[in-house]
Amino acid sequence: MKRIIYIISALLLLAGVSASAQKKGGSRNYIVGFYNLENLFDIYNDPAKNDEEYLPDGANHWTQAKYEKKVHNMAQVIAAMAKDNGRYHTILGVSEIENRMVLEDLVADPQIADANYQIVHYDGPDRRGVDVALLYKPEQFKYLDSESIPFTFEGTNVEITLDQAAQDYFRTRDILMVHGTIDGEHFAFYVLHLPSRIGGKGQDLRSRGAEIAYNHAQQMMKKYPGIKIAVMGDMNDDPFDDSMAVWLHGKEKLSEVAPEDFFNPFLSMIKDGYGSLCYQYQWSIYDQVLVNSNLALAPQGGLKIMPIIKGKYYGRIFKKPFLTQQKGQYKGQPFRTFSGGAFIGGYSDHFPSYILISK
Repeated sequence: MKRIIYIISALLLLAGVSASAQKKGGSRNYIVGFYNLENLFDIYNDPAKNDEEYLPDGANHWTQAKYEKKVHNMAQVIAAMAKDNGRYHTILGVSEIENRMVLEDLVADPQIADANYQIVHYDGPDRRGVDVALLYKPEQFKYLDSESIPFTFEGTNVEITLDQAAQDYFRTRDILMVHGTIDGEHFAFYVLHLPSRIGGKGQDLRSRGAEIAYNHAQQMMKKYPGIKIAVMGDMNDDPFDDSMAVWLHGKEKLSEVAPEDFFNPFLSMIKDGYGSLCYQYQWSIYDQVLVNSNLALAPQGGLKIMPIIKGKYYGRIFKKPFLTQQKGQYKGQPFRTFSGGAFIGGYSDHFPSYILISK
């Protein structure tokens, strides 16, 4: 009888160790996500950047103390997601960063330094001076190559409203493509920050950005048959807008996904009232991660997107109390860095979003 009890105890102990190892990253579960860091600028003047607001004598009085608080806050969010998920993101796309230096400060923050994040970043042509970038864990994602894809109007099928002079003047963020392997499987990750709606920028510009990403992804699928692709970013559009639904071929249900389509897990979520940012008290999900058919419909034994919330949703918006305004007219909305021109020491005007891939 004692022998049986010992055997049962040993089995329970092993089961507990196995569960713990799985939670800490021992299983083949990988988090892929995106976070708009809301104007992560350093305090130094760069003549090539439109960074005058984010200088010590600029409109935002952007001091070293404020900058360090901002970096600390961004690292706090990444650490909180890791604690919640039992593992760090394998892939984290980011936007609204001034340069590589701010990312080096971010990944070196003591709260997340043990993640050993590596950086992929290119200086882009955006007139605001902000770029996109990608952070990755090198023991999980094996980097092969990357490309900064320019936003151009050449060869587009989108009906562009800008005249030729306006097209020649227009500058926005490049699209970042990072290619590598996870568990021996080829992956390509695209990080987008499509043109904003501020200043009356039209739907055609965001549709054109989505078209560029989609066409490049199709080329990668021809070059690397079976490659799994995730397109993530601040789309400045909702999942049902043309850029996502038409030009990126985003589908709501797995059963709707054809080989040339993408699955958009945030389309069903916005219909159910979820949001990643709020403007004039209207919630939207601009922060999206879409996956191609190879990742959405992978056969048994291959990495594929998995349900992440209540067995129902395949996407998650990381909305925690510390990331939200707790009082006042903006209660419940993202707790951002500035409000009404005043520094309030918050995080971002966007919540992070992510997906889970697993075997």
